[in-house]
Amino acid sequence: MKMKKKLVLCTQLPEKRLEEIEQYCDVTVAGELKHGKGNVTEEMTREECDGYEIVVLGDENAGTDTLNQWISSGMKFIGVAKGTPVTVDNEVLKAANIPLSYTPGRNRVAVAEYNIGLMLAAARKLTLSAAGLQKGEHLGEKMSDIYDVPDVKNVIWGPLDENHPYTDYGIGFELYGKKLGVAGYGAIGREVAVRAKAFGMEILAYDPYLSADKIEADGCKAVDLDTMLKESDMISIHLPVVDSTKGIVNKDWFSKMKPTAIIVNTARAAVIDQKDFVEALETGIIGGAAIDVYWKEPVPSNHPLLSMRNVVCTPHMAGLTTDVDHWSGEMMSQEVLAYLKDEDRKYIWKR
Repeated sequence: MKMKKKLVLCTQLPEKRLEEIEQYCDVTVAGELKHGKGNVTEEMTREECDGYEIVVLGDENAGTDTLNQWISSGMKFIGVAKGTPVTVDNEVLKAANIPLSYTPGRNRVAVAEYNIGLMLAAARKLTLSAAGLQKGEHLGEKMSDIYDVPDVKNVIWGPLDENHPYTDYGIGFELYGKKLGVAGYGAIGREVAVRAKAFGMEILAYDPYLSADKIEADGCKAVDLDTMLKESDMISIHLPVVDSTKGIVNKDWFSKMKPTAIIVNTARAAVIDQKDFVEALETGIIGGAAIDVYWKEPVPSNHPLLSMRNVVCTPHMAGLTTDVDHWSGEMMSQEVLAYLKDEDRKYIWKR
């Protein structure tokens, strides 16, 4: 009987996939899967995962010393169940000719749906009006019996004066018929475009690394940067953080945008020049923003974005749902099984 390989697992895999993997491997649980989220140091991971041919990580860190130790003790496969596996030193792995498997786009649906939610919140003043109502704004007098209401066909507000919520919070706009600029037409940008089209939006996609044919095959319009900036009613940012994109969303961008345009960012804050962004929002150069990512997290309590009525702020919530771990585990299982069956792997980190 062929001897099973040794696999150490630090992240959840679907039960059926794990059963299939166990036909080839003896599986040991370690890392956050064993100790819980946030309870693992790199030193713990280094020792627990030493001596295994196959190492599957989640959020655990693995730097130069850790990887060299694992490689010297026989590691031949390593996978990280993350969309951007920057927690692992890939230069060490490349030098050892060990590919790094990862799970790109595992949360693309989660982020895209959240992104649409932010667009709606910004366009229709949802968070501003909901928070206002909870704080006691625009409420009627207390009733002894809230179920004792008059038999009327319609419930309406009073006159449209300074006490009216439309006056206080502002009247929003519909997504239907508006132009959405998608800056970066990758996995998430494309998912946002699909959903925005369902709302009746026209998609202006800017991505210098994709051919116009690929973009327009999805029913979107491929445009240059200036066209996207000048014509879009909303711009959704989906750019990676690399040297060429750091701070690229700056006063030059804002000066070309419509003064009513709204920026949505669920990607990374580093692509936006923070000072230029705050100034553009404070002075009305652009109309507003919906932001889920910040230059320092948690976002400082005195950050000016938090007090702006034309900005929707959420605390980096877009990328996680109860479904994301399933998608991530499924993709990583496919990578492990491909290795075990000596087949080509699909998800290899190139950076």
